Amino acid sequence: MSTAILTGQPVPGSSIEGDLRSLGFDVQVAADAADAERLVAEAPCEQRVALVDARFVGHVHALRLGLTDPRFPLAALPGAVTAQPDGRATLTRALARENSAGGGTALAVDSLPDRIVTALADDGAEVHRPELGSLVAAVPADPQARNEARQAVADVDDEAVRLKSAVKSRDGFFTTYCISPYSRYIARWCARRGLTPNQVTTASLITALVAAACAATGTRGGFVAAGVLLIASFVLDCTDGQLARYSLQYSTLGAWLDATFDRAKEYAYYAGLALGAARGGDDVWALALGAMVLQTCRHVVDFSFNEANHDATANTSPTAALSDKLDSVGWTVWVRRMIVLPIGERWAMIAVLTAATTPRITFYALLVGCAFAATYTTAGRVLRSLTRRAQRTDRAAQALADLADNGPLASFVTRATRARLGAPLLVAAAGTAVLAVSLCSGVTWAPVAGALVYAVTAGQALYRPLKGALDWLVPPLFRAAEYGTVLVLAAQADVKGALPAAFGLVGAVAYHHYDTVYRIRGNAGAPPAWLVRAAGGHEGRTLLVAVLAALLTASQFTVALTVLAVAVALLVLVESIRFWVSAGAPAVHDEGEPA
Repeated sequence: MSTAILTGQPVPGSSIEGDLRSLGFDVQVAADAADAERLVAEAPCEQRVALVDARFVGHVHALRLGLTDPRFPLAALPGAVTAQPDGRATLTRALARENSAGGGTALAVDSLPDRIVTALADDGAEVHRPELGSLVAAVPADPQARNEARQAVADVDDEAVRLKSAVKSRDGFFTTYCISPYSRYIARWCARRGLTPNQVTTASLITALVAAACAATGTRGGFVAAGVLLIASFVLDCTDGQLARYSLQYSTLGAWLDATFDRAKEYAYYAGLALGAARGGDDVWALALGAMVLQTCRHVVDFSFNEANHDATANTSPTAALSDKLDSVGWTVWVRRMIVLPIGERWAMIAVLTAATTPRITFYALLVGCAFAATYTTAGRVLRSLTRRAQRTDRAAQALADLADNGPLASFVTRATRARLGAPLLVAAAGTAVLAVSLCSGVTWAPVAGALVYAVTAGQALYRPLKGALDWLVPPLFRAAEYGTVLVLAAQADVKGALPAAFGLVGAVAYHHYDTVYRIRGNAGAPPAWLVRAAGGHEGRTLLVAVLAALLTASQFTVALTVLAVAVALLVLVESIRFWVSAGAPAVHDEGEPA
């Protein structure tokens, strides 16, 4: 249990003790600042500690936001400050110094918690201050001010504010108007029954897997059930995040589950549709794999662009200004959000087409829609990059290098070659083009030669930091090259089972790349070097698949793809699970899924 220490003179009729207990705090009362320091020192070191002015007046949800959010070591709001275990030492030092100085840090402030916050700021400590909006949090100085604060509390329904804040401020049209109006109430229902976001996330995954199984039956009834269950899975997918925001139940495990399960659900559903089509005599595995490749590459474009620019200086452009202007006009906001086919619109389209048409038509519509969305978003980002004069940081360049996923072969080329072929993006594009031509040549060993050229250019592309205006396109190019190679060679094998095996291999590798993204987002760096080496890097896997296709018969190639898929999946999953359930994993929350 967390400990809350009330400081200052108690106020008759105040509800602060009850409010704190309702939030799970063990409430203690300090006679003075020295007593508060003693109580903080006596609190178990593994507990959260809060200092709260006894005169505090405000909404319970304001206290919840300020004192219970697990993502921040130190947090404060007017009249209250809190520290998690990893922030306790900083709080203790500030409190001891305040007492030894006799309150000299800010004598004009007679609230001990507020004086401590001032001392923390003077020390350069990072103290989170939640956005309260219309919520009230104040320490009234006199009875009149107290009455006014109480009236302000009565005028605002904090439960309504809490429900509203549980929903993302920026979401797609379908999610905003067709899901969130009722899913927030499902989230509250779950919170009141003690359910956790992780449980809801798991329920969403199970529902999606059942939907995929229904689609795999290949019957019209199965397709209808699959469409309904896919929407139900999406409702739960929205609910888990809303539950986390409603009850502030953030966790590293939850971050990992939320980050990976969306992809697992969607790609498992693609596989279910392909299996269902096969039962009806229609082979759409190439379309299913193509949809997965396109969707994954779209995400890599989003991730790379954001990582390259989120901390860039002089980060402005006329294109960005025009985009911001369009976002100020109501109808253009929704049109622009819908045409990029975000997860809500995409899943709704897939569900409706599954129930009403065939898997082939569903995949055709998905490929056309995602291709248009990818063209629109990538073109806009290219224009922004060309018209802005941003100075990218070393951190951004390192993030792009980590996203590139170069393995031992490319790294050897980087170290061993002295000649520089050109700008990173041009070199990567040239290598990708050579690989693409070799794959379409029809010559057995041409893909092997193309993959060797591609490996050399992959090493050359990272010979210098990726700080060019369009260097963020290098990782997406590598993803398209690797996934496309597996798709084309499996299709050329023209034997039953080759494309499903390729689907499994691309899924395993894509998981590795998503895992890399979320580690970088959490400032945890790339996966360990041994994992990248063991997995071969993108250029190593591309060359290996090309060699296997040239050496083996079609049936043997299918077996080899299957073995490779299982090996990669086991390798990356074991390390990923170990990392994300460890104490050092970052709390990353996907507050706005890119397309």
